[in-house]
Amino acid sequence: MLALSVVTIAPATGAGRAAAQTPFSVSARIGDFHVAVANYYQVPEREVIVIRERRIPDDEIPVALFIARHAGVPWGRVVDMRLRGASWWDISVRLGVKPDVYYVPVAVVSGPPYGRALGHYKKKHRKQWSTIVLTDADVVNLVELRFLSDHYRVAPERIIELRGKDRDFVAIHAEVRGSHKHDDDDDDQGHKGRGRGKGKGKN
Repeated sequence: MLALSVVTIAPATGAGRAAAQTPFSVSARIGDFHVAVANYYQVPEREVIVIRERRIPDDEIPVALFIARHAGVPWGRVVDMRLRGASWWDISVRLGVKPDVYYVPVAVVSGPPYGRALGHYKKKHRKQWSTIVLTDADVVNLVELRFLSDHYRVAPERIIELRGKDRDFVAIHAEVRGSHKHDDDDDDQGHKGRGRGKGKGKN
């Protein structure tokens, strides 16, 4: 866990001028999941803290940033709409984010929760995707699927498998990140071993 303590933070660039200009009093502990979200969406870690402090659940922080990115608006505007009671889908529609951006191509999937989320797309021709309506759960599952599979370069089917075990995305992130680091270490050791075997010195 990373401990970050900030006395006052005005909404930064990502929060946007659409958000209130009242300073936020923040004292938060964030972990590797939040750092990964900040890195993937290319926002400062302090902005992820502010979103969290505004009572957006951890699993939904990527959704706010995802919609903001695709809508081309400050994430503060998205968060404000959410806190006023709008569903993620209503926010998407109002900001012009179309259903196709949520789609993640995977092999045939059955069973909850991705059987439902991806079923909307599988059951319709692509020309009909504009008629799709996603629930909050669908949006969260699809956004997290893209984030984790893209960020750690793992097959989306792996994320689907873990989610099917009723695990939350912070826990899934920890497992995927741990496996990713282990694979990187093995790969580095493999390259070093092959280099020594060929008698090559250091560059």
